[in-house]
This record gives sequence, C-alpha cells and structure tokens, in this order.
Amino acid sequence: MPLWGKSQKNPTDVVRAIRDGLTALEKGDKKTEKALEDGKKDATQIFNNILRRQIGSRSPTVEHICTKTEILFCLMKGYEHQEVALHCGSMMRECARYEPLAKIMLYSEEFYNFFTYVEVSTFDIASDAFSTFKELLTKHKLMCAEFLEQNYERVFDQHYKQLLHSENYVTRRQSLKLLGELLLDRHNFTVMTKYISSPDNLKLMMNMLRERSRNIQFEAFHVFKVFVANPNKPKPILDILLRNQERLVDFLTRFHTDRSEDEQFNDEKAYLIKQIKELKPMADQ
Repeated sequence: MPLWGKSQKNPTDVVRAIRDGLTALEKGDKKTEKALEDGKKDATQIFNNILRRQIGSRSPTVEHICTKTEILFCLMKGYEHQEVALHCGSMMRECARYEPLAKIMLYSEEFYNFFTYVEVSTFDIASDAFSTFKELLTKHKLMCAEFLEQNYERVFDQHYKQLLHSENYVTRRQSLKLLGELLLDRHNFTVMTKYISSPDNLKLMMNMLRERSRNIQFEAFHVFKVFVANPNKPKPILDILLRNQERLVDFLTRFHTDRSEDEQFNDEKAYLIKQIKELKPMADQ
C-alpha cells in the first residue's frame, strides 16, 4: 500500500494544501473548505501510516515521538478545537496502539482533560473523545491496571464519579458500561476489590438500577452484581444489602422480565436473588 493512501499525494503537497487552505479561510473563501478538509484527512492518513512504519523490529516514528512528547499533548489538546478534533482523535488512537505512547498519554496531567472532553456539547466530538478515553484505559491490560491502582482516588473518586452523575444520558450510559468492563477485567482485580468495598459506590449502583432509562438500569446491573457476588463483603456493604434484603429480592424478581431469551442475564439474575436471600449478618468478632 502506498504511504499516502488513495490520494497519492506526497507530504509536500499535503502541507502546501493545508497552508493554502488556511490562508484562504482567513480571507473568508468558503470554496476552499472542502479542500482543507481533504488536506486534514490526508495529513491524518500520512501520520498514521508513518507511525506504523517499521525497520526490522523497530518503530522509528514511535521512538521519535517518545522523545518529543509535545506531539502527543498537542493531539490531546485537539479536542478543544472543533475543526481538527476528529482528526486528532484518529491519530491519538493510532498512537495508543503502542504501549510506550499510550503510557505517556495515560500518565500525563493532560489525560484528566478527557473527563471534560467526553462531555462536550458536540456529539461527534464527545463520542470520539470517549472512544480514545476507553482505548487508553483498556488497550494495554497490565499497564492500564497499574495506572488505575496507582491513581485510584483521582480517577474514580474525583473524576469518574462525575461521569456517572452526568446530566448527559450518553455519557452516563457509556461510562457505566466501561466501568463494568473495567471491574470485570481480571487484570483489574485490585481496583475492583477497592471499588466494591465502598458503600457510596454500592448506593450509587442501587440508585442507578432504578433509573428511568432501561439501558442504564441494565448496565448498572452488571456493576451491582459484582458487589453481591463478592464472597468477602466488608461489613458496611453487607449491612446495606441486609437492610434492603427483601426489597432487593422483590425488585430483582421483577427486573427486566422481558429479557426471557437472554440466558446469561437470567442466570446471573437468579444467582443474585439466591445470594441476597441467603445473606446473614456478620458474626460478632
């Protein structure tokens, strides 16, 4: 495949096209908008192709960017500029395929801006930002698990909780689904254990089970089940479940009964009901 993709333009032509397009736009020439957009697409494709270039087992472009981290931070800041946001997102996700570059982005102060980017009012940009956000938190399992363990309070207590309380339905649903995926990933066992030991987190999931949106209810179920299935429940968690024992059994019995063909869901629901029915107070030490 040629380096430049289908356009067959070389880098010099692309740079010239972008420069000329910017100049024309500054003068108010609307005819050049399409040409400028094409230039952005070309630049993105060239960047992504050069990033994949290998010499033997080496990836020289990846090595170069590791020494010029401002390139990554510039791309991350691209979500603040509507005209280039999606192009920057594409380039960031390509960078995230390489663990050294993903680590730089994940451990940077700039990473925490994603909690704002995923809530911007422009739907396409918010969705693209969430895709990049998810990629950074899930692509390289061991590295991501280490990051989440080291930064648990800042990620989950300070920032992630805000996404779960977001007024934006899509943000709430996507964040809840990703949370379930993170907690159920075996690499994140330490993070999962810490999360399901928090009474506040349990209360939040119990409230989200009663959300008006059935989709949010369903995603909340997959997080709630981790609290119930934990064989070593801390006393505060057990106390909350015991106080609500009868109501939870009744609620879950009537919960999403129309999903009769979803065998896994129904098996899990039956298991939770059984577990909750069998709960007993913790013996005095």
